[in-house]
Amino acid sequence: MRGAGHFADRLAAAVERKGAPLCVGLDPDPALMPDGLGVVEFCRGIVDAVAETAVVVKPQAAFFEAQGADGWAALTEVCEYARKAGLLVIVDAKRGDVPSTARAYAAAFAPLADAVTVNPYLGFDSLEPFFASDGLGVFVLVKTSNPGSVDLQDLLLADGRPLWQHVAGLVDRWGSDLVGESGLSSVGAVVGATFPQEVAEARQLLPRSVLLLPGVGAQGARPEDLAEAFSVGPAGAVVSASRSVLYADRGRGWQEAAAAEAERLAGELRAVTALG
Repeated sequence: MRGAGHFADRLAAAVERKGAPLCVGLDPDPALMPDGLGVVEFCRGIVDAVAETAVVVKPQAAFFEAQGADGWAALTEVCEYARKAGLLVIVDAKRGDVPSTARAYAAAFAPLADAVTVNPYLGFDSLEPFFASDGLGVFVLVKTSNPGSVDLQDLLLADGRPLWQHVAGLVDRWGSDLVGESGLSSVGAVVGATFPQEVAEARQLLPRSVLLLPGVGAQGARPEDLAEAFSVGPAGAVVSASRSVLYADRGRGWQEAAAAEAERLAGELRAVTALG
């Protein structure tokens, strides 16, 4: 089970303790993993490598679900292992469906995770079961890191705003009653670090939300371009890197390389947040 208390407050305490708001994504791709390792063994090894540096790990549910019947057991084991190592866990599931289905999704992921990513396309009632889950953080997709996000998220509304900005306004409203002692809400937003200008704009639209910023590393985003995200404080955003850490070395030195890359990124984030 996840730790007690408000998600954003637990995150703020972890960032203060570790000194850098680094998230390491767990995307265990058998085609990229070192030879001879299973999914659980690989993910546990990454957790061991980054536990002293990162504040969060973000298992990507799809890579576990792709393992069939054993995948959910593997995800459960990895989440439990990460929490025992002192890390918060965001399960990257991107769920969102009609209310009855959403309740089932929330019941499935709440025992595993400190937070979960969700898709807002079906509206508030599709996400309400996640918001109502005690202590669970929720990261709503707002402006995603992939190039194709422009196809829908940048469509202009009648008032001239892109659609993603409207979604950001909804997220701010949905999270307004779920603000912790840190001043941050348990309802956060996923905003791609690959779009630095949009990150800065999202920060203005979402003054109480933690921003989950994927795209550093393999997708080309840089921590130094994300300073605006931390204008509300060092826990105002979490910067996520996955492949650049996981597969820094695919040979015998894979753990050492992952630890070194995580520390390098953490150093850059300390400079950006003026914590180090």
